[in-house]
Amino acid sequence: MSLLKLEQVRFAFPGWPPTVDGAELDVAQGAFHCLVGRSGCGKTTLLKLAAGLLEPQQGRVVFHGTPQDIGFVFQSPNLLEWLRVIDNVLLPVTLHHRPDAQERERALRLLEQLGLAAHAQKYPRQLSGGQQSRVALARALILQPSLLLLDEPFAALDAITREELQRDLLAMARGSGATVLFVTHDIAEAVFLADRVDVVEDGRIAQEIAVTLPRHDAQVRYGTEFARLCAQVRAALHLEGAAA
Repeated sequence: MSLLKLEQVRFAFPGWPPTVDGAELDVAQGAFHCLVGRSGCGKTTLLKLAAGLLEPQQGRVVFHGTPQDIGFVFQSPNLLEWLRVIDNVLLPVTLHHRPDAQERERALRLLEQLGLAAHAQKYPRQLSGGQQSRVALARALILQPSLLLLDEPFAALDAITREELQRDLLAMARGSGATVLFVTHDIAEAVFLADRVDVVEDGRIAQEIAVTLPRHDAQVRYGTEFARLCAQVRAALHLEGAAA
């Protein structure tokens, strides 16, 4: 069953050619899609259209849910420096009502799952970049969204922290049953995370590649199937040495 559909979607910023032009995307309930493509190809605009942050000028976005069913993680954690970690996580709840005991317990449970239980009363400035990204992920999950949208959330992190967060994200998505749409420039990241890689070119989905890996752990990155899939994505992006 489709949770999210983009049907012939077009969007252009004033005075510029279309950033998204005739995009078609079908994301099934529980699926994990990664959008990959060159800078300026329309990935982030597609994500904002899916989130309802932008309105299509042509076509339509069909989402079987409400705005509260969508969690968004931006490139920067965007934590509020004057709030403690626990209160940053609870911020989406606070916008609706005062968090109750059950909601505070849910926030603490998310922090525990992300290895941050001991940091709940700290301020963002007391955390590393990776820890701040984990807080942002917990904040996006606090309302138990059916759709989780992420715009290159790990791009600024070191390689080790990035791999740890990729595993955390997969575990959280599986545990919550959330459908995920994840923007990245990193081909290996896309293949590791996704069950579908959507290659974006000239504002539309140029190719969708099914990822069939036996498991998602560190060892799978060294297998021949992982290398084959990365080469397939590289070829779809018209990168030199794609067939190597």
